[in-house]
Amino acid sequence: MEQLENITKPSKEEQKIAMESFLALSDVLENIRKDTPEIEIEETNEKIRIPLNSLKLLAKILEVTSKGKPISIVPISTEMTTQAAADLLGCSRPHLVKLLEDGEMEYTKIGKHRRVKFEDVMDYKTRMKAKQKEFLIKIMDEDEKSGLYDS
Repeated sequence: MEQLENITKPSKEEQKIAMESFLALSDVLENIRKDTPEIEIEETNEKIRIPLNSLKLLAKILEVTSKGKPISIVPISTEMTTQAAADLLGCSRPHLVKLLEDGEMEYTKIGKHRRVKFEDVMDYKTRMKAKQKEFLIKIMDEDEKSGLYDS
């Protein structure tokens, strides 16, 4: 997997251009009917066919960039080390290993080393966020019932 070194926050100028590009591309995307539309590079007059889903991804990248956030693209099937997965989840590596051994996520073992798919880590993270949200709503409801909240 290719990795860009020194990923930095977009400059104000890059954010401005990204916002203009995002707005223009979003408008154009609404009218595209082909699965592989053709785009033209003005400087070279070169036309390139590009999958519609790739153009939609480009629009999302531009949107995020316009908000000043750095972005990284990871193929869904990418396998990660347990340390990288733990870093992504914001937990310790031993905690992640326990989650794996408890069956919370699938993993493969190569020799003594475990590997976890990026998509499985993200699925777990999504499930945990949903559980947290559900739990917080439950707590708020209980607090409201007991009169701890001012309406």
